[in-house]
Amino acid sequence: MQSNSKIYIAGHKGMVGSAMQRKLIKEGFINIIVRTSSELDLTNQQAVANFFAEEKPEYVFLAAAKVGGIVANNTYRADFIYQNLMMESNIIHQCYLNGVKKMMFFGSSCIYPKMAPQPLKEESLLTGLLEPTNEPYAIAKIAGIKLCESYRDQYACNFISVMPTNLYGYGDNYHPQHSHVLPALIKRIHEAKESNAPYIEVWGTGTPLREFLFVDDLAGACFLLMQEYNEKLFVNVGYGEDLSIRELVDKIKRIVGYDGEIKFDTTKPDGTPRKLMDVSKIKNLGWSPQIKLEQGIKLAYEDFLNGHYRNS
Repeated sequence: MQSNSKIYIAGHKGMVGSAMQRKLIKEGFINIIVRTSSELDLTNQQAVANFFAEEKPEYVFLAAAKVGGIVANNTYRADFIYQNLMMESNIIHQCYLNGVKKMMFFGSSCIYPKMAPQPLKEESLLTGLLEPTNEPYAIAKIAGIKLCESYRDQYACNFISVMPTNLYGYGDNYHPQHSHVLPALIKRIHEAKESNAPYIEVWGTGTPLREFLFVDDLAGACFLLMQEYNEKLFVNVGYGEDLSIRELVDKIKRIVGYDGEIKFDTTKPDGTPRKLMDVSKIKNLGWSPQIKLEQGIKLAYEDFLNGHYRNS
């Protein structure tokens, strides 16, 4: 990519897309195309075709997706598989038809089998059963990977895929039903502090292990990959270390300044017992995360306090 290359970021209002836009602007890119969901419905095949025919982007970051935490994934199963399949199918096909030079698809670590060996290697894809609570979303993301691989195989398209671990940071979603675990905990613990609540309840046992990456670190990795990586196999992007949900809660409690009790509701599902990514491939390309978890949570909490977040 050159500084004046025409670059389309699908999903620029989301946490990942906005981080990608910040990174590109920081690196001096001046020809970035964006559309809000009200301006362009990415599930509408004809609308996407018209947009690509008119704008003719040279490079595309496919960060648009319907995303959410365990509750949203398990509740809106049809919405998650349908909307994600439609968005990625429409965009990837139009990238091919309009001669896009390079396209990056953003997947998710939930693509891996529930009981895959840890840390999760790229080669573990499709080697076992998925976690049932987010299976529709995972299948849609796997389909996106396979679309990229298939268009590469049949048409020699330079389409690459990245698989981020659990993300958090600026512009996160703090909706009580739709958010992921880290922002959900920040909001609930903050509200408990403000209301002097004696305790809060957290789903599950607190024992599942999760890995978290600040979204601006992901953008740095993706910028590197878009410039230098041109292979078929997708690339994991993660922090490389994990911690238990109980340990995460304790960190957030300290940062927010909440002194109440945490009660774990063991009648609620835990999800996958562990999800740690093998990030040797991206690290071998010269990338490593810069923002430690404690620092990142502080930045995310400041962002939340300043109201710079989504609640949808």
